[in-house]
Amino acid sequence: MSTEERLQQLKHPNPHMRERAMWELVDHPDESTIPRLMSILDDEDTTYRRAAVKTLGAIGHDTVPLLVESLLNSENVTVRGSCAKALAQVALNYPEDPFPAIGIEGLKTALQDPNPVVNIAAVMAMGVIGTPIVDILIEALQTTDNPALAMSIVNALSAIGDPRSLDAINTLLADESTDSYVREAATSALSRLEMTTKFKSDGH
Repeated sequence: MSTEERLQQLKHPNPHMRERAMWELVDHPDESTIPRLMSILDDEDTTYRRAAVKTLGAIGHDTVPLLVESLLNSENVTVRGSCAKALAQVALNYPEDPFPAIGIEGLKTALQDPNPVVNIAAVMAMGVIGTPIVDILIEALQTTDNPALAMSIVNALSAIGDPRSLDAINTLLADESTDSYVREAATSALSRLEMTTKFKSDGH
């Protein structure tokens, strides 16, 4: 089967067929595989688009430079959001490998994207990368004036469960100018974090 035929299979209504096509693209790449998958990221067919995101994530680190380039430079919001989601998939698929620095820098820049589809997808991707980028998320939390983004960051930090997040969230709560929605998210994140970090420090 050619790359093009496998790409068409990513549209298949049967999820098993889509999954099979995905792994065949991962196992038998050619020089057109990544660019062709990238070209699907603005497709109107959501299933097709999601399958391309998953496949790029399954291919792994080789896709990161192109994903970052489109994440930061595409004029299409759907493409930028899909690139952030694909970077999250790379981190999910390859948790043992350090995430490429270019990917971390790209996601950090995407936190400034004016569109919530993109900046919140970037936070979620950083949440998947986890502990190595806690400091970047904390810095973003301290500098953003966007309440929706701040709430996403607070939730990502509480999911990562790193002790450094406790101080950052306590500081947020101590600041009287903190947005009420952010404060609410921070309060519940704090109780989750205290449970997680206590559990870790008890030697479990």
